[in-house]
Amino acid sequence: MSEAALLIEMRGPVSWLTMNRPEAMNAINLDMIALYEKYLSEIAADDSVRVLVITGAGRAFCAGMDLKQVLESSNVPAGEKDILDRLCENVLGPLRDFPKPVIASLNGMTMAGGLETAMCADIVVAAECARIGDAHANFGVYPGAGGVAVLPRLVPLNVAKYLLLTGRTLTATQMQHYGFVNEVVADEALIDETQALAEHISGNSPLAMRRMKEVANNANDASRDAALQHEQVVFRKHLRSWDLQEGIAAFGEKRKPQFRGS
Repeated sequence: MSEAALLIEMRGPVSWLTMNRPEAMNAINLDMIALYEKYLSEIAADDSVRVLVITGAGRAFCAGMDLKQVLESSNVPAGEKDILDRLCENVLGPLRDFPKPVIASLNGMTMAGGLETAMCADIVVAAECARIGDAHANFGVYPGAGGVAVLPRLVPLNVAKYLLLTGRTLTATQMQHYGFVNEVVADEALIDETQALAEHISGNSPLAMRRMKEVANNANDASRDAALQHEQVVFRKHLRSWDLQEGIAAFGEKRKPQFRGS
């Protein structure tokens, strides 16, 4: 296994994971998945990390999965996880429910498994050059990591169907119009703008943000009343937190709060 498949770097309170197979447009392979499994666990447990950023090296964020390894993995013995099982259960699942804010920083082509990875982020920042699409249909492949099930929850249904059925890509600006991309920035400013956003977020209460994510992520699958009830339960619990008391004290004393995530 080569650790070069996924790079990890700390920039202050922000952890950057960079998919690093530029010669293969950062196609997801077993080496990359193994490192995702390792790093996501470490980052989740590290209180010094407040925000996670995922990006790609070269001209692509990620063009999808390594199809050769997908085919090879289909022959694994019964009862063992294949490459798609590991991606969905050990990488994308944990990313969707990650206890810290996740930013996808799209530096270029974002397709298929790359789109499904970006869909797990809380916030998407994209360079102007980024092209975003599904592309499975172009190769007779069926999405297996959220492309069909989750994409229509993030963009209008007809836009999701357009991407799924045509296999075409849309620009970062178009995907911002449809609500998938939060910010579009100049290509050369992507890293700095993403880092600035991540640092801004990192100054907020880790506990409040984790609880906000928990309620927000469950809201789409619940009735309005059930979601409101969930919000109230978490709110009552949050009233007893250090971070809330510190935030209120700092506001009154006109100083920056020192949150500790408890």
